[in-house]
Amino acid sequence: MLDEIERYIKHLIAERNASPHTVSNYGREIRQFMAFAQANGVATWADVTPALLRQWLAALHAQGYVKASVVRRISELRAFYVYLHRHDLVATNPVQSISAPKLPQRLPRPLAREEIEALLAAPDVSTPQGQRDKAMLELLYAGGLRVSELLALDSNQVDLAQAQVRVLGKGAKERVALIGRPAVEALRSYLADARPKLLSAGIAGQGSVRRVTRKVDALFLNRFGQRLSVSMFTRALSDYAKAAGIEHRVTPHMLRHSFATHLLDGGADLRSVQELLGHEQASTTQIYTQVSQAQLRETVLKAHPRARKG
Repeated sequence: MLDEIERYIKHLIAERNASPHTVSNYGREIRQFMAFAQANGVATWADVTPALLRQWLAALHAQGYVKASVVRRISELRAFYVYLHRHDLVATNPVQSISAPKLPQRLPRPLAREEIEALLAAPDVSTPQGQRDKAMLELLYAGGLRVSELLALDSNQVDLAQAQVRVLGKGAKERVALIGRPAVEALRSYLADARPKLLSAGIAGQGSVRRVTRKVDALFLNRFGQRLSVSMFTRALSDYAKAAGIEHRVTPHMLRHSFATHLLDGGADLRSVQELLGHEQASTTQIYTQVSQAQLRETVLKAHPRARKG
């Protein structure tokens, strides 16, 4: 059974261009199901039955797995069986008869415009790190980028003259993120002043003459002259949110949520926002229209003299 999993992992990498995170999750969690199946006397994937799957789901529930985690595992196993069936490794897909738990729809939480302004003003631009962080925050919000897309950027993907950035999104699909003047100015300052300093500090820290002429493509660098990590940026964002007086938790993805919601609030059409976010399906973007409607409803309830009566 393990051989089929390994072949599927290679398929995800080579043909589906899945992210390392996706590959890691699929591999680990399908192997966990395999161990459960083998412990219950199953020797091949063709021997898995809907009854065994329901037994597995009951075991996950008993172990305290949350609904979202259970739904993800069912989805992973269903996709795996689609692959097995397509390659004639099983005759049927037993997961098709299993219903996943219903998840409550959670609307993304955008930041208010005042919170965005305070957050973007939080970095100390008198330091290289502050200039870098200012540029990252401006770009994340202006372009609606995912944090993984932001930190994967290389310097040659930025076109300040055209005020745009070439982004490599999910599935290695490229799109163009359009940015405004504040983001352009923050990036220009970072590239001209802060990035060379961070690169030089990293070279000096290496203590090797051979590295002085090394080529570093990464756009955003840490103090060692290397590509900045997601964890480092997330910690910095949390500190800036506190400095900006934002009392609730702020995540990198909230800036992307804010980008989409503020565009729709400003009159942008759904199709344009879908393109800018890099969503394949309009239904994925549709949730932001619900956010805008929810905000409008809240505004009416607070402001309209008749809305509060009843």
